[in-house]
Amino acid sequence: MAEKPAYPVQLVQPDGRRVLDREHAAVVADIGPEQLRALYEDLVVVRRIDAEATALQRQGELGLWAPMLGQEAAQVGSARALHPDDYIFTSYREHAVAYCRGVDPAVLTRMWRGVAHSGWDPDAVNMTNPAIIVGAQGLHATGYALGSHLDGAEIATIAYFGDGASSQGDIAEALGFASSWSAPVVFFCQNNQWAISEPVRLQSATPIVRRAYGYGIPGVQVDGNDVLAVMAVTRQAIKRAREGGGPSFIEAITYRMGPHTTSDDPTRYRSAAETELWRSRDPLDRMYRLLEREGLLDDEFLARVARRADEVAARIRSATIGMVDPAPSALFDNVYATPHPMLDEERREYAAYLAGFEEAS
Repeated sequence: MAEKPAYPVQLVQPDGRRVLDREHAAVVADIGPEQLRALYEDLVVVRRIDAEATALQRQGELGLWAPMLGQEAAQVGSARALHPDDYIFTSYREHAVAYCRGVDPAVLTRMWRGVAHSGWDPDAVNMTNPAIIVGAQGLHATGYALGSHLDGAEIATIAYFGDGASSQGDIAEALGFASSWSAPVVFFCQNNQWAISEPVRLQSATPIVRRAYGYGIPGVQVDGNDVLAVMAVTRQAIKRAREGGGPSFIEAITYRMGPHTTSDDPTRYRSAAETELWRSRDPLDRMYRLLEREGLLDDEFLARVARRADEVAARIRSATIGMVDPAPSALFDNVYATPHPMLDEERREYAAYLAGFEEAS
């Protein structure tokens, strides 16, 4: 994947019209009518997942949630480009990636409700649990990629992070290490324009993808609200990694239409006019218009998609409300893979501390 032009790759315009881009259109030429409809279903379902989890937090059922509203195409398009044995290193906002990877929606909120350290078994879906330390997953992905290569596994890894994380030292170190050792890793930056309350112009005076060039890593900007374009460039990067070509960098230009997390108020730092501008580029509306233009919409299909979204939302809600609080001692479970005497001592001390409250009452 050579260095690309400064403008983002795009295959579908906001009004649903196709874009003439022979190189990238050829990469997704196999995506026919049924696959397009499946992608639209993914987009609708993951948006409903996000809306339901946000509502659960507002109702006091979750401690926190990191909304992905507006970023669905960047996540669905990239996730559907991966091979089953590729390994994903996630930040804390890739709920759509988890869904596409086969994570049971019922466990998506476990960590956010505070009943578990994590949500799912990473080895079951080849995807890590949410990483709260900003940018750390870049190093994890690079190390795993190199280790897998040394073990003879012809796979790729992908690290998801945001524009704010691109300013972290962990990402810089990961880029340098990946370049030096030709690690088969794809760095996927979801540039959603805001790192909490800081605009992207404060993260970088140049397009973020250009940072990769300084490390000798090829990169590409893509319209992150165009699910087909994202799929195309991700397929190219994954192919390069799996075939020994080394690391790649993708900057998906998208927009966080909601708050950074449910504890954030975006109206304090950005204008309604900006949000409305990006709302006109909504990834779901774009895919709907593409299907409409190509005669792929009908009432039966739309009803089926709506039913699927309702089913997933109901599963998340019932599972979340029904989650049982763990015993306090569970804090020490699954910390080490093998027994550890220091952990045993800490467990005993904590048990004695809790017992003190019982005696006092």
